[in-house]
Amino acid sequence: MTVHSTQVSICLLILSCGLGSVYVTIAAVAMPFFERSRVCKRNDRQIGGISVLKPLCGPEPRLYENLATFCEQTHSNFQLLFGVSSSSDPAITIVRRLQAAYPLRDIELAIDTRVHGSNLKVSNLINMAERARHDIIVIADSDIAVRPNYLKTVVAPLTDATVGVVTCLYMAQSVGGFWPRVGALFINEWFAPSVRVAHAGGSRRFGFGATLAIRRETLEKIGGFEALKNCLADDYWLAEHARALGLRTVLSPVMVATDVIEPTFATLWQRETRWLRTIRSINPWGFASLFITFPTPWLLFSAGITVLFHSANGACSHHLAAAILAANTVFGLAARIILHGRSARHTRTFWRDLPLVPLRDMLLTLQWLAAVFGSYVVWRGARMPVTRAIESVRTSNTAAMKASDRR
Repeated sequence: MTVHSTQVSICLLILSCGLGSVYVTIAAVAMPFFERSRVCKRNDRQIGGISVLKPLCGPEPRLYENLATFCEQTHSNFQLLFGVSSSSDPAITIVRRLQAAYPLRDIELAIDTRVHGSNLKVSNLINMAERARHDIIVIADSDIAVRPNYLKTVVAPLTDATVGVVTCLYMAQSVGGFWPRVGALFINEWFAPSVRVAHAGGSRRFGFGATLAIRRETLEKIGGFEALKNCLADDYWLAEHARALGLRTVLSPVMVATDVIEPTFATLWQRETRWLRTIRSINPWGFASLFITFPTPWLLFSAGITVLFHSANGACSHHLAAAILAANTVFGLAARIILHGRSARHTRTFWRDLPLVPLRDMLLTLQWLAAVFGSYVVWRGARMPVTRAIESVRTSNTAAMKASDRR
């Protein structure tokens, strides 16, 4: 190998090792700026009535507590619409308890066994939508907990006619033992920071099931929930259809909370690989670049190459490369700890979960590799091929754009 090619190889090696450190630094810096983002404020009259659609399926450890936070909203005019697809669903009992505990709230339960398409959550939403009475629709997953000003704050941007969808990021809280803690780190220290970095870089291609707020008029223009009945990533594609109409997606500064309840390694692996394969189905190139967002493997690689260069004889370029890589390792490690600290928010959880950080990053790397080759996802017992999901998405997206052209 020539001197020139060796120097080029060293430069590429330094660059590749530096990518992980640069990412984790940006992620750590972006968090407080996102949390201080400007909140759009409107009064109840400007906002109008809101129908909140909550598709339910089975029991969850904190289902009553999470749903109750939606009953305690400060907005003056909203409907809570819960939907199940079976008359024997245990969630029905929880909704009945809510109706008894909050008799002044407009709470309705839709029990409808009709199935529309392969996405059972969307099928539930189609059945529920028939009973929604207001012009603003908010869809939120069952395991989400919110603050009292959530509705009023989230839907405010929809008073701007150029906004199509408002969505929210979420922070995770573990419910249970060891594996839920590991799962919470997936959301708090990888998923949410990745979104913040993308948002800081100008991306607005978001849509999260934690919250999707949309005007009824916009929903009808994209073909209603029926346009999503065979989509794998229905939350993302709801927002994408609205963007195809020329409308903006707003990422609200409101952070909601979600529960991580997977009790075993197997259940956690299944859930997280499903998320990664979903990302692969909607954004293959973005999925391919995710490897730079796993800091620990890059830092270990950087540290290992540093040791090799230090032990090499002679070449000045090797010693310079070793110094740069050593600085990169220290800098990246510090940024990773800062990111963990800002995500943990409490001193006790910071120290408790700090030893889990390398495990979390390495596990995420293995899941990413598994998601590269996996061809199926499983959601609430339903198995769906990723390839079919991609084809369904393309078909529904084309149909929505044609409908927009006709209008």
